[in-house]
Amino acid sequence: MESDNSGNSVKIKLGSLVLMIFSAIFGFSNSLTAYYQMGYASIIWYILTALLFFLPSALIFAEYGAAFKGVRGGIFSWLKGSVSEKTAFIGTFIWLAAWVVWLVSSTQFFLVSVSTAIYGHDTTQNWHLGFLSSTQLLGILEVAFLVIVTFFAAKGVDKIAAVSNIGGIFTLAVTIGFTLVSVIVFFLKHGQLAEPITAQSLVHSPNPAFQSPIAVVSFIVYALFAYGGLETSAGVIDSVDKPEKTFPKALIIAMITMTGFYVLNILMCGIAANWHSQLGGKNVNLANVEYVLINNLGVETGKGLGLSHSAAIGLGAAFSRFAGLADVLSGISAAFLMVYSPIKSFIEGCDPRLLPKNLVKLNKHGMPERSMWTQAVIVSLIILFISFGGDAASQFYTILMDMMNVSSAAPYLFLIGAFPFFKMKKDLDRPFVFINGKKKIWSMTIVVWLVVAIGIIFTCIEPLFTGDYKTSFWTAIGPVAFGVVAWIYYDVQARKDRALEE
Repeated sequence: MESDNSGNSVKIKLGSLVLMIFSAIFGFSNSLTAYYQMGYASIIWYILTALLFFLPSALIFAEYGAAFKGVRGGIFSWLKGSVSEKTAFIGTFIWLAAWVVWLVSSTQFFLVSVSTAIYGHDTTQNWHLGFLSSTQLLGILEVAFLVIVTFFAAKGVDKIAAVSNIGGIFTLAVTIGFTLVSVIVFFLKHGQLAEPITAQSLVHSPNPAFQSPIAVVSFIVYALFAYGGLETSAGVIDSVDKPEKTFPKALIIAMITMTGFYVLNILMCGIAANWHSQLGGKNVNLANVEYVLINNLGVETGKGLGLSHSAAIGLGAAFSRFAGLADVLSGISAAFLMVYSPIKSFIEGCDPRLLPKNLVKLNKHGMPERSMWTQAVIVSLIILFISFGGDAASQFYTILMDMMNVSSAAPYLFLIGAFPFFKMKKDLDRPFVFINGKKKIWSMTIVVWLVVAIGIIFTCIEPLFTGDYKTSFWTAIGPVAFGVVAWIYYDVQARKDRALEE
């Protein structure tokens, strides 16, 4: 990073931007979760999603970002400049609501990572302090974490970029480390895989929950989540050095790197871990599967090197601790970006008349500090309600997670659907263009839009086939509910504005 000629702002260079995108989007655990859900069969879905969604959408966002490089407001400005302010308000509000709910869940996973980094496994359920239960203590710690992140993120984008660099480097280190150690285990075991690769295993999931065609297709949304958050990097585009060239280049580098790592790591999982032996038990779930696999890799490495049983178990715990540390650092960097970027895009893209004046005001670091603290208060209240509210609160949290499931994917329908209208605009300077020609633009848009839409639809209807009507309802209603709230709010504010003008 370097200062521009005015000396007032910090410019983010290509390397920093790639690391920022990488640490915000790439989740090392995504490949391990994919192996847990679909085994080797997840590879084809990750590649298809990368080709049919991530690559074209990265280039679409790069073209948006380059054309609107002088405009603050990220995806709000993209939608407003391509379609209309109302569409931008609704689409960005759904997106913002999903990220607010993400902050609630991410703080919980963060503490699991902290526990693993310290103890070698998740001990959070045993944490107590005085009269507080483990759930209540965790809630207070989650709020404290959020307050600290908001406090430092409000000090400026250079602080966010610095933290993202550290998180990105450690995420990269654990990813490369997992691959290298898996290769060593492969040679120590004389090329024998714990989970054999067969034609059947590449297309058929070993997981009983992913046997039906509908469940398999709904996996698209999990793959979308693995690439989700690409658009959040748009919130820092006004701080990027030569954004019209740097932004597209950084997106493409990050996209190719991420896809390669995801596929490679899914393959690496099968070197040391047999699916049925290590992941088929009831004690393995989505929250701890990463540490189960990494611990197992350490144990298998110890066995391959001829260590004693206790030494091999110790090596497994050491591996888990390092993975926990990497997750702690990448969790901090992701939290720094997410408490700032979505809300900045929403506020800076919005016409000030649509929002309370206090929320729109920027501090001396150019950050929407009051909005960030308002967001922190809302998320903290939700966390504390869940932590202290008993069974009713637990049900509320489940509903909240179901609502978020497709709410974070739904805004892509707006962003991708707006692209042909963006291309029709005649008065834009386009320093980066990845596709031209009306037929090509519409064909590409329809294919990418359908990939997202099909994933969302199948995720909503999949619980119906197991009789879980409640989950299906809340999953489908999430983006609709957030969208209706935004629609009503926009119309009320627009009417107020017209009344004042008259």
